[in-house]
Amino acid sequence: MRVRTLAVQILLHLDQKVSNPDRLLRTTLARHPGMDERDRALLSEIVYGVLRWQGRLDWHIDRLSTLKPRKISPAVRVLLRCGLYQVLMLDRIPPHAAVHQTVEIAKSSQPPYVVRFLNGVLREASRRGDHWEWPSEETDPVEHLSVTTSHPRWFVERCVRSWGIEETREICRANNRVAPLSLRINPLRADRRRVMEWLSTNGIAAEESPYLPGAVRIAGIRQDPARLPLCENGWVQVQDEASQLVSHLVAPRPGERILDLCSGFGGKSTHLGILMEDRGEVLAVDQSAWKLEDLRENASRQGLHILRPLRGDVLDLRPEDLGVFDRVLLDAPCSGWGAVRRKPDIKWRRHPKDSYRFSRQQKALLDHAAKFVRPGGSLVYATCTLFPEENEEVALAFGETHGEYRVLPAEEVLPESCRSMSGGPFFRTWPHRHGVDGFFAARWTRRD
Repeated sequence: MRVRTLAVQILLHLDQKVSNPDRLLRTTLARHPGMDERDRALLSEIVYGVLRWQGRLDWHIDRLSTLKPRKISPAVRVLLRCGLYQVLMLDRIPPHAAVHQTVEIAKSSQPPYVVRFLNGVLREASRRGDHWEWPSEETDPVEHLSVTTSHPRWFVERCVRSWGIEETREICRANNRVAPLSLRINPLRADRRRVMEWLSTNGIAAEESPYLPGAVRIAGIRQDPARLPLCENGWVQVQDEASQLVSHLVAPRPGERILDLCSGFGGKSTHLGILMEDRGEVLAVDQSAWKLEDLRENASRQGLHILRPLRGDVLDLRPEDLGVFDRVLLDAPCSGWGAVRRKPDIKWRRHPKDSYRFSRQQKALLDHAAKFVRPGGSLVYATCTLFPEENEEVALAFGETHGEYRVLPAEEVLPESCRSMSGGPFFRTWPHRHGVDGFFAARWTRRD
């Protein structure tokens, strides 16, 4: 029951406060070092499963409840989501056990009448099983897709307007799949043969990436990949292939000065340093001190010495203080709709107007980033979202107002295996087409 109690606590925290689910889960697991791997895996399954299917679970709750939806408190709704996810969507947990465990957890914090209400809802869901009267696919295909794939209706409507109902269905289905685990091999520590041998020896199924020779995909592990010895020793870094390809678009060379704006945890920063063979300088800028601490740890673990973290607001930086750079990467803040497989809470935290709000911020950041590129240098703008407002429209607007920059086709530096990822001159990946996160990137050179 401890695992389910922890899952409820994490989900209630996420429901009440914007937080990073992965970081919250890691912190919880760190406080319980004695928890075995099966329980760790179950905790992750419940937390991410409930976040992934929250919209559909709420639809079930609203149909089963004798109370009006607004009268169900957040704590009770989280308990119901956890119980319903186990009853309706996890085959390996007997429904009666899921109901019993959830009711027992409720007894510690809820009055008896609430416990009875919760017990009744879960038992009725267990009785119905797969027999539900879904919204009609014929009369309201948007609502049907919204409920059955657990996506906000506004998101489905917007996708249908842009790409049609069939592609929208594929996008939503892909968003609900657990993302494959990709590892970026660190040639400063190990080579592909050594990594593949270690994975095989330890019974971990692995295959080479179809896009990048320096990446592998693994499956079937029941533990946090960051705790694998080859991760702790810096042989590999967990990083999606689309994210890795952005670093290849930057195309850094040994000895150059690189500016990585909005660097976050340093996945791309460390990759840039590795592509530079740890020669030159990578200045990694971010506002979050805790993210920069993770970046420092990542750089040290991977044997990198050229990374220089700098805490600050991008718009406060000045070329007269930092100088100019050979290459600048702006990994811009965005709505994140291309990474929903890994961050399912995005579906419930985003607003229909967020893409517009982000696009205004992105344009300001891109205009400022352009000031740090030396003549003859290059600038890369990247996001992990799907909507054109934050992608092509931002890139095209930049090109119209910055005549000193010339767009460089992405396919010029992409591996041959990635030619399907270029849309015009830009880089574009889709979870449902390529099996990687949804990324966009544009690349320019500053005229001499």
